[in-house]
Amino acid sequence: MMPGGNPRQMKRMMKKMGLDSDELDAKKVIIETSEKKLVFDAPQVIEMKVQGQHMYQVIGDPREEALEGEVLIPEEDIELVSNTAGVSKEEAKKALEEADGEPAEAIINLQ
Repeated sequence: MMPGGNPRQMKRMMKKMGLDSDELDAKKVIIETSEKKLVFDAPQVIEMKVQGQHMYQVIGDPREEALEGEVLIPEEDIELVSNTAGVSKEEAKKALEEADGEPAEAIINLQ
């Protein structure tokens, strides 16, 4: 909405332009990409209908989760293993993946 504008007038103006929006009562929104999964708990979701098409705006702070069958490895763990074992970040990440994300086990396996 425009600052100082009348919300009712804005809604009517949007309707004339073919725009219609509603706030949805969403409990959770999950977005899965080929690389990761983003989970929004208690987000603000706005549905906009524009010329027969539906668009959704998701507002909130996502948390990242691993995809099914994968282990999510935080960057801090990669750096810890890399620095402690004296290996590259790529080697540290591979060791963490083989150790199911356990830094101590990955360090032991690298030494």
